Amino acid sequence: MTKLAMVSEKWLENKTIIIIGGTTGLGLSAAKAFVNQGANAVVVGRNPESCGEAETLLGKTRATALQGDATDPLTADHAIRLALQNYGSFDGLYHVAGGSGRKYGDGPLHELTLEGWNKTLELNLTSLMLSNQAAVRQFLKQKTAGTILNMGSVLGYSPSPRYFVTHAYAAAKSAIIGFSQSIAAYYASNSIRINVLAPALVETPMSQRASGDAAVMHFVKTKQPLDGGRNGHPTDLDGAAVYFMSDYSTFTTGQVLSVDGGWAVSEGQY
Repeated sequence: MTKLAMVSEKWLENKTIIIIGGTTGLGLSAAKAFVNQGANAVVVGRNPESCGEAETLLGKTRATALQGDATDPLTADHAIRLALQNYGSFDGLYHVAGGSGRKYGDGPLHELTLEGWNKTLELNLTSLMLSNQAAVRQFLKQKTAGTILNMGSVLGYSPSPRYFVTHAYAAAKSAIIGFSQSIAAYYASNSIRINVLAPALVETPMSQRASGDAAVMHFVKTKQPLDGGRNGHPTDLDGAAVYFMSDYSTFTTGQVLSVDGGWAVSEGQY
């Protein structure tokens, strides 16, 4: 039984939440937590197989999976229409989608390619801008409060030059903080709140390169020293995500919460 399951009150009862990047990894784990806390969920993913698996896992009465590319300007709008059509409301957006641009040429600045730069920003920043824009427009149209949670990274403000040297990715994740705080300030008077989660290394499909490297894992044991020194698990972020999606965060906006096992306050040993 998870810690959240032990709480008798359902924090997200009757809320409908969209998770962009919600069919695998961090997004799918959050979607399960949201549904367990009483929410309806629309999960968006690129892979048709993962969409089908997510919908089955979450239960088709409480969740709808949508195949879509987060960098497509129409994807978030389609997800919102599905939420309204299937559940009659739209209350929150959790943007998890992103990815490494390493295979496109992201890396140290002297090796960084223009394709690597552009593709990494498109995957991580442009996609997030598009989903946030669609959500804000809908909240304004509804004349309701709403909540947006964006996925950042400790690499956006706490670099690790030996093992995690992707400068375009760091730039994108840093920009997510600035973007989120800027729109949080602008839309606060509309009761639309925007916050950021910033994890360190977490076990996901994207982290397989680092997780399979013995030297990196030796470093992580001292860089993320909590709980014996380990990679994060997707479930480590679920409690924070539920909080930001719930009415308990009604007075919280423009914040960056690090869920990083101690990364940002630890030196790390090579």
